[in-house]
This record gives sequence, structure tokens and C-alpha cells, in this order.
Amino acid sequence: MDFIVLLNIIVLIALIGVLYALKKKHVKFSTRVFIALGLGILLGAALQFIYGAGAEEVANTVPWYNIVGTGYVKLLQMIAMPLIFISILVAFTKMKIGKNFGKIAALILAILIGTTAISAAIGITTTAIFDLDATQILQGDAEVARGEALVERSESLAAASLPQQIIELFPANPFADLTGSRSTSTIAVVIFSAFLGFAYLSVARKEQETAATIKKGIDAIYALIMGVVRIVLRLTPYGILAIMARTVATSDYGAIYSLGKFVIASYVALILVFIVHLLILTLTGLNPVTYVKKAAETLLFAFTSRTSAGALPLNIQTQTSRLGVPEGIANFSASFGLSIGQNGCAGVYPAMLAVMIAPTVGINPLSPGFIATVIIVVAISSFGVAGVGGGATFAAILVLSALDLPIALAGVLISVEPLIDMGRTALNVSGSMTAGVTTARVTGELDKEVYDTPSSTKQLIDA
Repeated sequence: MDFIVLLNIIVLIALIGVLYALKKKHVKFSTRVFIALGLGILLGAALQFIYGAGAEEVANTVPWYNIVGTGYVKLLQMIAMPLIFISILVAFTKMKIGKNFGKIAALILAILIGTTAISAAIGITTTAIFDLDATQILQGDAEVARGEALVERSESLAAASLPQQIIELFPANPFADLTGSRSTSTIAVVIFSAFLGFAYLSVARKEQETAATIKKGIDAIYALIMGVVRIVLRLTPYGILAIMARTVATSDYGAIYSLGKFVIASYVALILVFIVHLLILTLTGLNPVTYVKKAAETLLFAFTSRTSAGALPLNIQTQTSRLGVPEGIANFSASFGLSIGQNGCAGVYPAMLAVMIAPTVGINPLSPGFIATVIIVVAISSFGVAGVGGGATFAAILVLSALDLPIALAGVLISVEPLIDMGRTALNVSGSMTAGVTTARVTGELDKEVYDTPSSTKQLIDA
């Protein structure tokens, strides 16, 4: 380790010390998160300005920063599956979700898939307005290599039929799925948990004493898991500091400038879909401004971390403690939202790519038939898109393969992928929260008092 890298590490440690000092002074948790965001941007910009994005000093520093940033994300992913599993079981023991399971599940799925279809339509419209075309983008060595890698991956992910995709949702080995071994593991764990939940209800009707023992055990495990969640979430300011420093320091601003038109079009589409989320809440009689204020902290983390799965604990905590959504509905919407109906990664992005690439094979991307086909294919393909890094790529491969479009051209956007992925991830999380809040409102289970209370100062965690 050379002196420069050591100095960069010392600077990060010093900033972590500043954040810790703010904690000791009882500065509000959300305030520390925003301060961490700002410090991370400043640190990353300083590294970029002093050394340059591709400098050896930055390349050698980033792995050390990843110990804090990526390490934090991995801890969040560590608790995701146990949290999904035990939270659903707890919901069944309270019998709130057991009575309305069918209606709740149907509403959540309808909102997630419906907003994904709307996202695809918005992506198509935005691409047309900005007149984006894949042939207009110059391809360098990195883009060509990326395209070749996508083609290889598409061959290993040969388009499965719809029946095969549905079969893949079922948990043949729930213990393997608890490790996240498949792209559909999240839904498989939800299904397995639901089976155990229904089994508990059956036991409760016949053997109340046994059911009480089971409930006590589930409640004890839930308390333990939530204790781990709180410990990990306390690390949020430090994780965001390191993640933002790395992201800003390694961004290729020259490439961003050359592909600025696509970046702007992407964010216009993402913002429009977010407005759709707010309109849905408004139509149910809820104040969208309240939603924005209370969800901002979680969306900010999703934006900086680029992982929907990592944001799962904050997603659930926000819905339950700030938005008044019951635990069962919050967990179902957050869990389903990791693999179904990701508005950003599985909706906007593949639809924009399809319209951009279609002209290269002589297809009119604005023909009604093609537009309808893209929207349908995007909605169906949104099943099973994992809420981890690479989810958008997986969705793009599925959609482009189904439309028989050249997959390699998707590699032209590699240089701006991280920047766009930040917005996509935040939109994914917003979509799942919107599904949870709307479902709770429609079923009459939303605690309107909690939602309306101006509790933006209320902590997501005691930190």
C-alpha cells in the first residue's frame, strides 16, 4: 500500500469519525444520512479532481472504500431473506393477512405489474420524443466487450416459455432459496412462508395450545431478526458515505457527457413514472407530498446503493412506522417488488432499449403493433427479475430476446449504466412502497393517522 492510498483511507476514516461524533451529539439519524451523502460526493469529487477517474491511485483506493460501502450492502442483503421469511410468518400469526390473503396478494401484484406496463409505455414515449437510436451511439472497446458478454449471457439464459417461468417461481428447495441461489428465490421464499402461514392457521383452528407455542417461537425469532436489522441499519450513514465517494470518484464524466441525451431521457422517464406513483396515491385519497417526505430517506439509500434487495429493511420499516401499512402487507409488497414489477429495471429500461434497437433491424418502433408487443413482453418478463446488481441487464436480455432484437447493442450504454441504475433502483423501491400503501388503503387496513401525522422526524430506527 503506497502513501497516497493510505492518505485516502485516512480521509475516509476521519469522515466516518465526524459522522460518529454527530451520532454522539444525538443529531437526527436522517440528518446524518444526508450529511453522509454530501460528504461522500465531496470526497469522490476530490479524488476525481486530484487523480482522475481512471488513475491508479483511485483504482487502488476503491477496494478499501468498498470494505465499508459494499460491506454495508452485503449486510443488508444478509438480512433480507430471513426478514422476508419471518415477517410473513408473523403476519399470519396475527391473522390479519390470513383473512384477506387473496385480495391483498392480487392487489399488490396488479399494482406492480400495472405500473410496470405504464413504465414501459412511458419509456417508449420518452425514447420517441428524444429521438434515441442505438446506431447514433459510438461504440468503443468497452461497449463491444459488453455487447459480447451480453450475447454469451443470453445464450445461457435461453428464453424460457411462460409455463417454465411460472414453474421457476415455486420453491423446490426452500433452504437453497433462503440463500438467494436463484433469480426467483425471493418469490419462492414468500411462497414457502405463506404455506407455513396457512399451516399455522390450520393448527390454530384445531390445536390452540400448540398454535400458541408456535406463535411464541415465531415472535421470539422475529424479535431476534429485527434486532439484527436495527444493528445493520445504524451503519447507514457510514455505508452511504463510502458508496457515494466510490461512485463519484470512478464515474466517467466524458462518457456521461457524450451519452447525456440518453441519460436525460432516462431520468425524464423515471420521474414521470414516479409522478404516476404519486397520482395513484392521490386517487386513493392520500397526500402525495406526505409520501415523498416520509419515503425520501429510503429512496435516497436505494439511489446511492443501487440495490433494491439491500433497501428491503428500510422499505419495510418506512411502510410500517411512517406510512401506516400493516407488517404483512408491507412485507408482501416489498418482497414481491424485489422480483416482480420493478418499474425502473424491468419497465422503463428494457422498453427504451427495445425502441432504440428496433430501427437497426428495419422495425418501425412506433407502429402500434410493436408498441403493444413491447408493453406486453415487458410486463410478462418482469416476473423473476432479481432486485440485485444486474437485474436490469437480465430484464433487457429477456425482453430483447423475446422481441428477436440484437442483444449486443445493449452494451453501448455500459459507461452510463451506474448513473442510470441509481434512478432505476430508487424507482423500483418506490413502486413496491406504492403497492403496499395503496393496497392497505383499499383494504381498509392503512393507519391513516400514522400516515397523516407529520412524523418526518420520527426515526426509522433508534440510532
